[in-house]
Amino acid sequence: MSIDVYLNFNGNCRQAAEFYAEVFGVERPQIMTFGETPPDPNFTLPEEAKDLVMHTRLNIEGSNVMFSDVFPGMPFVEGNNISLSVVSKDLDGIKNYFHKLKEGGTVGMELQETFWSSCYGSLKDKFGIDWQFNYDDGRMNM
Repeated sequence: MSIDVYLNFNGNCRQAAEFYAEVFGVERPQIMTFGETPPDPNFTLPEEAKDLVMHTRLNIEGSNVMFSDVFPGMPFVEGNNISLSVVSKDLDGIKNYFHKLKEGGTVGMELQETFWSSCYGSLKDKFGIDWQFNYDDGRMNM
């Protein structure tokens, strides 16, 4: 299991991730845009979202640092754009942490299957810390 840092950007994620890759001397990141996600018949992707970064990751000195742009219309406050991401192969552990941290907090997305993981969820705990939970089932290789 690891707890990783997740940074959000307001449209300049690609530039930031490529800059940090250069600074820390790591490979250029593989980038998945919102436009590359599987289509959802119940939701039309806005044109302005298609080239924004949905996910990318750098390994900096042994730590994963993940990045994405905020989706158009979602709140963005520079300086408060960081969340902690629990990534684990222990599904029961993820469920346990999620349910304990959501007490007194606000769930952003209940634990559920996504195209990148069979179990993903997000919440803000009672102290205002944003958390993401991702079951490492091998689907997300970026």
